[in-house]
Amino acid sequence: MRAVIVFLLVLLGAAQVPAWARTPGEVEVGQVLREVPMQGLDGPSMMLSAFRGKPLIINVWASWCGPCRQEMGSLQRLAQRYGCKQFNVIGISTDDYVDRAELFLKATRTSSFSNFIDSKLMLEHMLGADRLPLTLLVDAQGRVLAKYYGAQEWDGPAAVSAISRAFRVRM
Repeated sequence: MRAVIVFLLVLLGAAQVPAWARTPGEVEVGQVLREVPMQGLDGPSMMLSAFRGKPLIINVWASWCGPCRQEMGSLQRLAQRYGCKQFNVIGISTDDYVDRAELFLKATRTSSFSNFIDSKLMLEHMLGADRLPLTLLVDAQGRVLAKYYGAQEWDGPAAVSAISRAFRVRM
C-alpha cells in the first residue's frame, strides 16, 4: 500500500511540470537578447551586439542533429541570396567539441554566414534551444520576433514570406 501512495505522489508531482519547460534565462518572443560573447567557429569571436542595427536570423544547431543537417543547405542559399543586404544570418553550434562542429560545417559546405560555438551553453539557454534546430528572427534592436523549432526550408516561399513580413523588408 505504501508503494502505491508513493507512486501516486510521484505521478501527481510529474503532472504539474509543464510539457515544454523553458531553459534557464530564456529570452521570450518580444524580449531583447542580452549581450553575450560568442566564440568564433569559422571566423573571429565577437559580441552578439555586433549584429545590432540590421535584422538577424540566428540558427542553433549541433553536428549530431539530423534535422540541422537537413535544413543547413536552405539557410546557406537564403544567406547567399538575401544575407548581408537586408539582414544577417549566423549559426550557433551547441556541440561540446569544436572539431565536430568544424567537420559539420565542412560536410554541409556552410560558408555564406558566420558560425559560433556555444560550448558553455550560455546562448543555448538564452535562446531557448531545448530542441534543435532552433531558428530565431531578431529585429535590428535585438528583440526576438519569432522562434521556429525543427527543420525548415528557409529559402522556400513560405519562409521567405514570413521573414519578409517579420523584418518588414521586400525580398
